[in-house]
This record gives sequence, structure tokens and C-alpha cells, in this order.
Amino acid sequence: MKYNIEQGELFSESLSEMIKDKFYHVDIDPINKTKRLFFDNSGGSFRLKAASNIFKELDELPDCPEHGNTTAKWLMDIQEEGYRSIETILNIDKGSIVTSLTASMVMFDIVRTVMENVPGSNVVTTLLEHPSAYDAMASYAKATGKELRVAKTNPVTGGVDVEDVIKLIDQDTCLLSFMYASNVSGALLDEAKIVAEARKIKPDLYIVADAVQHAPHGIIDVSKVPVDGINFAPYKFFGPRGFGVGYVSERLAQLPHNKLIAKPHDYWQLGSPAPAHFAAVTEVVNYVCWLGEQFITSTKRRDLFVEGMTRIKLHERALMHAMLEGTENVQGLRHIDGVNVYLDCKDLTKKDFIMAIGFDNLEYKKAVDHYEAAGVVTFERLLSSPYSSRMLESFGLKGSIRVSPIHCHNLQDIEEFLEVTKTLCQMQ
Repeated sequence: MKYNIEQGELFSESLSEMIKDKFYHVDIDPINKTKRLFFDNSGGSFRLKAASNIFKELDELPDCPEHGNTTAKWLMDIQEEGYRSIETILNIDKGSIVTSLTASMVMFDIVRTVMENVPGSNVVTTLLEHPSAYDAMASYAKATGKELRVAKTNPVTGGVDVEDVIKLIDQDTCLLSFMYASNVSGALLDEAKIVAEARKIKPDLYIVADAVQHAPHGIIDVSKVPVDGINFAPYKFFGPRGFGVGYVSERLAQLPHNKLIAKPHDYWQLGSPAPAHFAAVTEVVNYVCWLGEQFITSTKRRDLFVEGMTRIKLHERALMHAMLEGTENVQGLRHIDGVNVYLDCKDLTKKDFIMAIGFDNLEYKKAVDHYEAAGVVTFERLLSSPYSSRMLESFGLKGSIRVSPIHCHNLQDIEEFLEVTKTLCQMQ
């Protein structure tokens, strides 16, 4: 199966129906009980029923998995299976797993550990980063007296060009941090080339990556893109909130970090384990592997997971192409008068499914309100928001409407969104 089919490949109607049935609240607002299109999955994601159900079931148990009673041992087995599931997602077989309340906390811990313990006069990141990564870099650069070097964005592609990152790296660079994909534009950075070119300049450079946005949309492979740290958020990957997951390489794991004295030196977990969270991650991996099984036969869990994520990527790319170009029933965003598609990368293989759009006749927040009144949930990105201003300014934008469907949606959902969009063009 070719991962880079330019226009993607839709799931069959029957498979799409099965997928929707595995998630909560895909088509109906659970509060208003009305039909809606939830196109704000970059702010979270639909919840996998199996993940939510197992989380509730295990979280009700009083047993501590580090104790010796029968149920405690069973919970520890579930937690260990969760570790293996994380290894499947990232394709790792060494290094240490890091967990915390949020992926942002994981990123701050990793960045702080490197900056406080690795020599170097400067650190490198990009203007595209989420505040959890950018602010960590900026805060600890200031605290440790290191120069913060920031690569510019490309206002045409919505991403960051490899050369603009690499030219900032030298022998005195302590740490490089970049994100896999933008949660403003959907642009994918060329992570493999960034890592390879950076280590040509400094072979022992520490590199960390933010995969929070990309994890539910594409394949992550630390064995092929050998970063020293990476994070993702289960709540954006069909699971529950209150859990952040990361990985650190063997050498980063050995650096001084917060830990209980009795634990091994490379152990990064603090406090009591949370088997319910680990069980939910396992159910997410089970689901993606089930999706892979609809297309290939394999006894290897990673192979099935990769196939499932590939099919998710291809389906979302096909939906994205339909949203941009339209179908036989409705015009696409590129062809509707009064709509502007910002950062419109023509090569959809270099983009996750996020649209940044605006209207000629509606300001961003008003348009988002009109969308919601029509049963479509989107999100406004504004210069006034500290979570958006840096990225928007780098693109020369005053704001945008972020539209972020997910693979649970089908072609009919996209057509309904386009019909609503065309109606909004006639409003004031």
C-alpha cells in the first residue's frame, strides 16, 4: 500500500459506518441532542468507546498495582501491556517512557532536563511550535543563560523549511526542538531530514519532537527518526484526558531528573501508576490494529498498527481533497467565492487534515458562531490569543478559522460542511 497517494483513498461506506459506531458522539451533540459536525478535533478528538469504557471500569478499583494482592497484580499486568502499547505507537525497544498529567508537562520535563545538564550556548526551535514546546524552550533558555534561536515559518506552505532550521545549528547547540505537524496549518515538517541534517552538523545533538498534533493522523517511528525525546496526548488520540505520554532515549534517560530515590536511575515515572490510563492507550492501539486487519493479515502488532494509521491518513487525505476541490454535489473551498483558504499547501501528502480559512464578509469569531448555529463546530485562531499570535504573525495572518475533521467523518459530512460554508458566504 502506498502511503503517499496524492488524493488519498476513502474507506468503504460499510467500514465508515463501523468506525463511527466505535466512537461516542460522532454525529450528535451529547448536550443538545441535536445533529452536528464536530470539526474541532485538533482541540481534542472523538472518544473511542472501548477506551472510555475500560478507563471507567479500572478507575473504579481501589487496588494499588504495586501491591501483592491478586487484583493489584492484574492491574500491574494491564499497566505493563500499556507500556507495550506505547512502544507499538512509537516503535521503540529501548529508552524510557515518561508519563504525566499532560503532554505539555512531559515536554517541559524533557526540555528542562537537557538544558540543565547538557553543555551548549544556544538552543534551536521554530516559530511554528505549540506554546508547550516553545515556552519550555524559551523559559529554560532564559533560566540557563542560553541563546534561543528560532527558525522562521514558510507562509506559503504553512510549515518550516528544513534549511531554515539547520542553518541555526552549530557545535554549541545544546538542544533542537521541533513539531511533527502544525495545529494551525496542518503542515508536516520533514522530521527525518531535519534530524539527519542536524546530526551531520553535530552528531551528538539532543533533539526532541512534539508529536501531539500528528499522533492521531500518521505514523511515528522513533527507530527511523531517532529523536531523544517525543510526546503525545492520548486525549487527542481517541483516549481520555489527564494523561500525557513521552519517550526519552537511553542517554537522555540517564541525565539527572526528578525521580524517587529507590527507583532505577533511568526511571522517569513519579508517584503511583494509573492503570486505567494505560488500559485506555492499549484500547486505542487495539482499535488501530483492528483497522489494519481490515486490509492486511499479520501476526505482528506494529505492522497492523502501521497499516491502520496508513489507512487513517489516506482516508483523511481523501476527505481533505474533497473539502478543497469539492465533489459532484458541491463546490470545494478553493472554488467558493468569498472563502479564503490560508496556507493552502498544494501537495496534500505534506499536510495533516487541518484547514485554516477565512471569509470576505465575516470576522473569524462571528463566522465560528454562525457555523455552530448551523450545527458545525470549528475554532477561531486570533492574534489576541497567546496560543495563536506567534504563529499567525509569522504567516502574516490576522486570524483564521480552524477546521479539523478526523477519520471518523465521511464524504457526506464534508459535503454538508461545504453547503453550510457556501451559505455563510451570503451572510453579513
